[in-house]
Amino acid sequence: MADIKSINPADAQVLKVFQEMSQTEIENIICKADKAFAEWKKTTFAQRSELLKKVAAIMLERKREISELCAKEMGKIIPYGDGETDVCIMILNYYADNGEKFLADKPIETPNGKAFITYQPLGVILSVQPWNAPFYQMIRSAAPNIMAGNTIIMKQASNVPQCAKLMEDIFREAGSPEGVYTNLFLSGSKISPLLNDRRITGATLTGSVKAGESFASAAAANVIPSILELGGNDPFIVLPDADIDKAIQTATSGRIWNAGQICCSPKRIIVPEEMYDTFVSKSKQIFESVKIGDPLDKDTELGPVCTMEALEKVEKQVQTAIAQGAKVQTGGKRIDREGYFMQPTVLTDITKEMDIYNEEVFGPVLMIYKVKSTDEAIELANDTTYGLGGTVFGNNEEEAVKVARQINTGMVYINHVTVSVGPEIPFGGTKKSGYGRELSKEAIYEFTNHKLIRITTSDSLY
Repeated sequence: MADIKSINPADAQVLKVFQEMSQTEIENIICKADKAFAEWKKTTFAQRSELLKKVAAIMLERKREISELCAKEMGKIIPYGDGETDVCIMILNYYADNGEKFLADKPIETPNGKAFITYQPLGVILSVQPWNAPFYQMIRSAAPNIMAGNTIIMKQASNVPQCAKLMEDIFREAGSPEGVYTNLFLSGSKISPLLNDRRITGATLTGSVKAGESFASAAAANVIPSILELGGNDPFIVLPDADIDKAIQTATSGRIWNAGQICCSPKRIIVPEEMYDTFVSKSKQIFESVKIGDPLDKDTELGPVCTMEALEKVEKQVQTAIAQGAKVQTGGKRIDREGYFMQPTVLTDITKEMDIYNEEVFGPVLMIYKVKSTDEAIELANDTTYGLGGTVFGNNEEEAVKVARQINTGMVYINHVTVSVGPEIPFGGTKKSGYGRELSKEAIYEFTNHKLIRITTSDSLY
């Protein structure tokens, strides 16, 4: 069995080592989750709500501990860690307050008798989540499902094991019955076979396209419903009437956010040719002035990327693009210091023939494209296998919405980068970015049985 290491990306030092779980331990976890479901599904909405409220209260009490652990284990600067905790609390309270209403029986109009849909939990849900927003990703998945009456087996990314352990500890501290929420220490390559277990009744994964393909195949083979969120290559369309300075500030800050390690951050900035030179020049200036350093330092604006592997991948993507003809306006390489730091990078002159054109770059890399018309901008925005989020920036709301309707993604934000902070707002994509929705009332239905109950008053249904 392999070691699962917690490594500080700011200095590459090993913080803690966990042992991968044995088959016996995994069997024990699944068994307990299955037994817990038999009882948890019988609990009242008030009981489930109480648990989520307690988890939220504990997260508020331990907010600084959570933020500092995110900084130490995956490089998130403290303000982002604080914000992540706040969003987790909002999500927990949202489902605690609204879950019963969302899951109330839904009457159906029928000419003979009565009929209604009742929403019932499915069972044990296997949730595989990433490291870039470790607590948020766990809560985003767990809160609606626990409120619906399901139990959760959580497989968090192997580079944030301390975050995973702390989340499980918080649920236990909140009084969660054994098996309702359980952490799984296991390497990613060993996850999909778990879907062959008949006790796993739903599966959700946020990760790479490759991981999603394997995961979805295993789920489909066992007729298990699944949700996938597999990243994005998000466009940021600047319309001719946009406030260029606001657009530049929004795009650059959105790309620096979490060191560019956000699935829905603006990756492809699509700018009218008359704005292009200004956009490139000012973006370069902003990126060159970013304060880079220890994520625990309150003045740091850009911390490290999460791992050495991630750093090497981003640098290789950029250098390959340059070798293929792209121009680097600033940055382009790793920073010569301890830890996994990448220079904030602005790339231009990217063509369709280049590898990076249709790749997700998970680092502080801004790619700026020049177009002659809004129609060309829309065509470029949609010319990718991904379809997660996107932005349209312009002063004419009606025109911006018109353009947004033509963007083939799961989400489009007007005058703001795509974010996932409001628990009432659904999150999810299309094309290679995945399927299904998380957050909002939509999420609580994903792993429920929409059972029809029909009461007739005569021998004929019509």
